[in-house]
Amino acid sequence: MSTETTPTRFGSGQAVRRLEDDALLAGAGRYTDDVSLPGQSHLVFVRSPYPHARIGAIDTAAASAMPGVLRVFTGAELAEAGVQPMPGAAGFKRADGSPCATPPRRVLAHERARFVGEPVVAVVAETIEQARDAAEAVRIDYDDLPMVVDLAGATADGAPLLCDEATGNIAAEMRHGSAEATAAAFATAKHVVALDIVNQRLVALTIEPRSVLADYDRATDRITVRMSTQMPSGVRDSVCAAIGLAKDKVRVVVGDVGGGFGMKTGAYPEDIAVAYAALHVKRPVKWVADRSEEFVSSAHGRDIEAKAELALAANGKILGLRIHTLANVGAYATGTGVAIQLLIGPWVQTSVYDIQTIDFHFKAVLTNTAPTGAYRGAGRPEAIYTMERLMDEAARQTGIDRIEIRRRNFIRPEQMPYTNPMSQTYDTGQFEKVMDQGLALADWDGFESRAAASAKQGKHRGLGIATFLEWTGGNVFEERVTVSVLADGVIEVFSAVNAMGQGIATSLAQLAVDAFGVPIEKVRIVLGDTDRGDGFGSAGSRSLFTGGPAVRVGSEKTIDKARQLAAKEFEAAADDVTYANGVFTVAGTDLKLDIFALAAKQPEHEIFVESTTTAAGPSWPNGCHICEIEIDPPTGEVAVVAYSSVNDVGRVVNPMIVRGQLEGGAVQGIGQALYERVVYDVETGQPVTGSLMDYAAPRADIIGAMFTMEMDESTPCKNNLLGVKGVGELGTIGATPAIVNAVADALARNGLAARAPRLDMPLSADRLWALMNEA
Repeated sequence: MSTETTPTRFGSGQAVRRLEDDALLAGAGRYTDDVSLPGQSHLVFVRSPYPHARIGAIDTAAASAMPGVLRVFTGAELAEAGVQPMPGAAGFKRADGSPCATPPRRVLAHERARFVGEPVVAVVAETIEQARDAAEAVRIDYDDLPMVVDLAGATADGAPLLCDEATGNIAAEMRHGSAEATAAAFATAKHVVALDIVNQRLVALTIEPRSVLADYDRATDRITVRMSTQMPSGVRDSVCAAIGLAKDKVRVVVGDVGGGFGMKTGAYPEDIAVAYAALHVKRPVKWVADRSEEFVSSAHGRDIEAKAELALAANGKILGLRIHTLANVGAYATGTGVAIQLLIGPWVQTSVYDIQTIDFHFKAVLTNTAPTGAYRGAGRPEAIYTMERLMDEAARQTGIDRIEIRRRNFIRPEQMPYTNPMSQTYDTGQFEKVMDQGLALADWDGFESRAAASAKQGKHRGLGIATFLEWTGGNVFEERVTVSVLADGVIEVFSAVNAMGQGIATSLAQLAVDAFGVPIEKVRIVLGDTDRGDGFGSAGSRSLFTGGPAVRVGSEKTIDKARQLAAKEFEAAADDVTYANGVFTVAGTDLKLDIFALAAKQPEHEIFVESTTTAAGPSWPNGCHICEIEIDPPTGEVAVVAYSSVNDVGRVVNPMIVRGQLEGGAVQGIGQALYERVVYDVETGQPVTGSLMDYAAPRADIIGAMFTMEMDESTPCKNNLLGVKGVGELGTIGATPAIVNAVADALARNGLAARAPRLDMPLSADRLWALMNEA
């Protein structure tokens, strides 16, 4: 680490190297599986091999008698002990007004298993090998039941039901807007564009799988759960609610997290099972998922099918938007899985366009698949993909240039604050300005010469664009921090936002440097400990948006408190005491006192402040993403040959970290567009893509040139005092439609415009070749 001590070099706005990286690159990171405790045991799950089955007798005698086995737990045992099912999607309703219908999701499946990979039995043994051997010795009688894994099958007449209350397998549904007003708008439209759009199912593929180490302390009668999660407080609350413990009896600690992407928000049944096992074997219990377990049992993302229609006047002005969507939420309708598709995605569905007439109808459908949840973007990528596909198709069908049709429909700066038809208010936005910068950065006007050069090489070149916004903040706007100035020369800041590889500790440290004016080496950021404080955690691109202002305000309050203490030491009026770069002085004198020396004079040898800060509302980052692709006609292979973007993320604290987030997000968006897809066999219900041998993930060489990601800081957020906007999911949201629109453009330029509406992700070589070569 640099020994540079000029505070401004390490304050906000500077591309400070991530403080986290030295340890991680040296192999000194501390992930859950890096921690081993004395007397540690290991847990292995026996999972259902059936997509839908009645669970009969479970014979655990042979397994229990095997060497090293400590306990074998079944769903029946946990149910009898009073372990509660996990909550469903409270607050959502079915069409008849009845509550959201979902089967009870138990920690271990009891009576029925509803998807391949659902945990049924937990085996705890001295070693992982002994636990695995014993798991294979468990005998379970299954009575195979009819199953369904796809949306068409689940909503067909006579389809097998996941639970009796969910008739038609509809867990919940919501309508937004006015069907009548929208029908009237369509009746007067000069042009109507209609698309059937699929957002395929994805897995999160974090480098570090889910990992849990639970330890019961007899002396304190408490459980400490060390795990890889984005939401420590939420997991603690879920563990306590399921097992029946007071919140002060469970502590959740999080070290380094090897990726989350939304998949590690909230508790899983496995997390609760590990905590329960530790409570009963009275020893530390560790479970680390293997990659196969992650494919079949971690929360999947996306998986919706939409019928989307856009009504336009002759001049290209949008008159109305109609979207009817089926969302496959898997075997259990979780609150997160339902909210993402029925509410959060719709919040941004009209995006940057001035559309007030809508008819949205969204249904959450139960199937015998792993439940869906948050995955980078969580509803917003699906909504924006649909909107941007419609905009480009509208340009083709109306003959209006796709840049011009966007200009005619953008919300204008003078309309801010703007309330969209979902009652969401955008505080700021200059969407046309951002697009103009994006066009210049991408050399949009020079594309024709590049397309001609590609044609000489036998390639079809396409140019894609996405102009869009997103919602960030998680709608949890309050954030608490504690700040401690310690006598040993360290300022320690605790926040309940969580690290998961995104560099948040560095950004928070930079904000502390802004306030205290001390070298960044003197700032220590502490995260991930529910004994230190509660909070929502990190999701919805909220970490800096809410956590940043909280650190800034908490730091300023600490300086104010220290000024009062310094005034007493100086025997001067507080108004005469000034602070700069870690030192208090008295105006007109040579008196000075270092803030750390001041802390040493206090009875506790520290200056401590607890502070809570609240944002006024969400942030609405937006961007213009442009890419160029080449199709190899003989094979259907797509190559991304250029990618650039301009992004309004408000004030930028660390431009290097922001660019990293944009690039990483774009890679995941490109992965969905070109490679990734979870597949279940509709005849057997078995997952076909259960490993990296079968599931195509994006690689480092997916783009032929470097990304060019730029930021526009001229439109700060008005809902928090720093002016920052969320950025973690922006790249993912923009990349997917930009890539697919580029492929559609390549088809249209080569006489295949009529096939562009039928593009479905992933645009793998075989699928695209088949579409291009249809008779």
